[in-house]
Amino acid sequence: MISQQYQDNIATLRQKIQEAEAIVVGGASGMSAAAGYNWYRDDEMFRKYFNAFAEAYGIDSIFGGFYHKFRTEEERWAYLATLINFVAEVPVGQPYKDLEQILQDKEYFILTTNQDTQFLQVFPEEKVSAIQGNWTSIQCSGPCHDQVYPFVEQAKEMCTHMEGTKVPSGMIPKCSECGGPMELWVRSFVFLEGSKYRDEHKKYREFLLENQNKKVLFLELGVGRMTPMFIQEPFWNMTYSWPDAYYITINPKDALLPKELNDKGTAIHEDIAQVLQDVLVEMKKEKKQGVL
Repeated sequence: MISQQYQDNIATLRQKIQEAEAIVVGGASGMSAAAGYNWYRDDEMFRKYFNAFAEAYGIDSIFGGFYHKFRTEEERWAYLATLINFVAEVPVGQPYKDLEQILQDKEYFILTTNQDTQFLQVFPEEKVSAIQGNWTSIQCSGPCHDQVYPFVEQAKEMCTHMEGTKVPSGMIPKCSECGGPMELWVRSFVFLEGSKYRDEHKKYREFLLENQNKKVLFLELGVGRMTPMFIQEPFWNMTYSWPDAYYITINPKDALLPKELNDKGTAIHEDIAQVLQDVLVEMKKEKKQGVL
């Protein structure tokens, strides 16, 4: 049975979306987990794509494999190529599709720490800032120069030549400028914060400046406490200081609402996929009835 609290939360979310002149979405790993792509768990999806590595090395999650210390570069790049291929192959999760429909008539922008490109597969690139990089691009590990390269096709080719859990030595990518090793363009000790990175932040800052005096909804989806400085804490600060801002966080475990935002925010401790689905259903009903 649906609780009254849940119904009230859905009603609040619908109302705030309808009233907002601009919506800033903050999406993190909980959003992809709601879509069935859990980067921290040994589940059916993980075993489908990474079982050979789980069996050979005892790896128990996608992230666990990324941080695993492989004995050779041939083994490491076999895993990375599999990871890139996984990101490029899997379909867009339903929560992303539902969010697209919810936002389609609104002025919005999306800030994400996700590196799986799910947001970028649904929304226009100019409306998304992926500030932690993405799994489908590579960079020089130096980095000796300011360039990020797409690597999906090369990763697919590597997978076709994989033997067991190794790729041929000659397929391991090297920097075209210095000849050194390449790395995925994701947050790490060598993460390239060059022109591409600055462009991601610039898009976001410009949207905030254009809309800071409007009625803004900060909608946080699946953000935990691993990296609160990128989305969660800035959202709290802007909601507190902007006169017409409102904050809604959806996360079954980590939906936090500071006491300072009790009158300007709502925390929904529910499954993101279910919440977005229910909101979309209600919006469609209202639109059919001529309410919206």
